[in-house]
Amino acid sequence: MISVFDHPWLGGLFADEEAQAIWSPERQLSQMLAFEAAWSRALGATGRVDPDTAERAARVIEGWPADMNLLRGGTANDGLPVPALVRALKAAAGDAAEAVHVGATSQDVMDSALAMTLQHTLDLLDTRLNRLESALARADARFGQTRIMGRTRMQDALPIDAGTRFVGWASALPRHRARLAALRPRVQVVQIGGPVGDRRDIPEAMVAHVAGALGLSAGPCWHTTRDGLVECAGLMSMIAGSCGKIGQDIALMAQMQEIGIAGGGGSSAMPHKQNPIRAELLVTLARYTATQLSAIHHAQVHEQERSGAAWALEWMILPGLGVAAARSLDVAAAVIEDIEWVGGMPGPQ
Repeated sequence: MISVFDHPWLGGLFADEEAQAIWSPERQLSQMLAFEAAWSRALGATGRVDPDTAERAARVIEGWPADMNLLRGGTANDGLPVPALVRALKAAAGDAAEAVHVGATSQDVMDSALAMTLQHTLDLLDTRLNRLESALARADARFGQTRIMGRTRMQDALPIDAGTRFVGWASALPRHRARLAALRPRVQVVQIGGPVGDRRDIPEAMVAHVAGALGLSAGPCWHTTRDGLVECAGLMSMIAGSCGKIGQDIALMAQMQEIGIAGGGGSSAMPHKQNPIRAELLVTLARYTATQLSAIHHAQVHEQERSGAAWALEWMILPGLGVAAARSLDVAAAVIEDIEWVGGMPGPQ
């Protein structure tokens, strides 16, 4: 395992089970099968094939037993899993094979699955933004009147209320939620373009049928127009960056003994220390997501009517960004909820 998110022990710091489940191969496959089943039913609903045949095909697709080794071998041979998947589905469908994948293309399947993944990711981020905002409001109510030293350019400046810092940390969160809501119509869009993206011989009724079945909108084909994905990646990085600001400030406050956080952070050499591990993690995740933005901008350049190179680059970048943004929000909320004191360590009771 080479990812810190699913590493046997580094995952203890970086892993986010809920976010990783959204981006898991099992979930991706289920979404690809959902597309194929919706496509079969749309073929029947629009008279392209017999409706009963279409329904039989859809049920076979929905019940197909996952064969990850088949998909791995197919990807090694074809550069993506869909051709092998379609061959297996057609074989399983038997005399209903005429209602499997006819008129669709591999990118329609995989990009529509990605749109569903992003939809679920945005749902999770929205929930966690709300949790962090609430945690900060409670911290402000408990500790906001406590006086701490305000610092500019890392030098003592003038005393401030701790609430000034809490409010500053929270100020970006409503804007992130507004950005998230505005982004949804640009990324939660079914991908249907056909072989070269012009939707030839694909009636709009089919597009609407598939989109409705998948819980997506029926917008224009976007298979080489990836600005929505780049925008989504940028929002994920901004969210992690806002959490990184919180982490950086808390780490510095801990250095000055201005804040106490419950939890671990032990040292093998100096047992008396309590290191600000989670605060440091927030800084790490913010810096990680920032480095991925350059890569996703490179992935925006899709040549002509389909790219193999740019498309595959997205597969390497987007899962880590999604998980890192979600993990940042989870950790940030937990750290704020675990604040025990602000301003100075309490004396013995």
